[in-house]
Amino acid sequence: MSALTTLSSDLLSTFREDGYLILRQFAPLEMTERMLEVARRDVAELREPIEFEADVQYPGSPESLSAPGGKTVRRLRQALSRDPVFQEWVGWPPLVSILQTLLGTPVICPLAHHNCVMTKHPRFSSETGWHRDLRYWNFEQPELISVWLALGTETPENGCLKLLPGTQRMSFAADQLDEKQFLRCDHPANAPLLETTVHAELEPGDILLFHAQAFHAATRNYTEHTKYSAVFTFHGPRNRPLPGMGSARFPELVLPVV
Repeated sequence: MSALTTLSSDLLSTFREDGYLILRQFAPLEMTERMLEVARRDVAELREPIEFEADVQYPGSPESLSAPGGKTVRRLRQALSRDPVFQEWVGWPPLVSILQTLLGTPVICPLAHHNCVMTKHPRFSSETGWHRDLRYWNFEQPELISVWLALGTETPENGCLKLLPGTQRMSFAADQLDEKQFLRCDHPANAPLLETTVHAELEPGDILLFHAQAFHAATRNYTEHTKYSAVFTFHGPRNRPLPGMGSARFPELVLPVV
């Protein structure tokens, strides 16, 4: 099966309206299987750099690294340096072609954000509240897109991503967010918005593209099997990380034009 390399006007409109888009059976199965193999190896060996569930202290996280489940991996950081398969994926022409349509040419991949394999384990996985990725990112413009590649099945039961459509176009009052910039679920103004929740259910090789201003969240993994997802972020040629900020602490990868 040939991969999609261009977005129809309907798909472009959907992304611009909703702030996200799911493309089914997009990544080659062989590539996703190789990524999964590397991820399982690095989790088993605790290959640094790693973010542990205990590091984030979200609901469900172990209290500390020494507590039961304290060495549960949440994120394998710096995926592009772990194995060439991740570089192959980020530079894969069908993916780059679609990103060029959305962001312009050339497409640039920041190494400071995402560039990881997200894992969600049974028992000690945490719950991530509604947030925008740009709450802690620092760029000249908010126009960034993340690509979430499912390396296995993703469902509400194992903590698939949830999204609030159209929120990339919305503004929010300060009191609608808490001190960590999570959307407050107890705020009356947020109630109608939360009723629009969409679950991004995915199969291996499916990708979810979502705008950095789109609110998203995830529950814990209530199954007996670990969920794995490769996640990378991209921006276009007229956007840059702000000097001296965390978004500029690593170089950026300029992708070959296709």
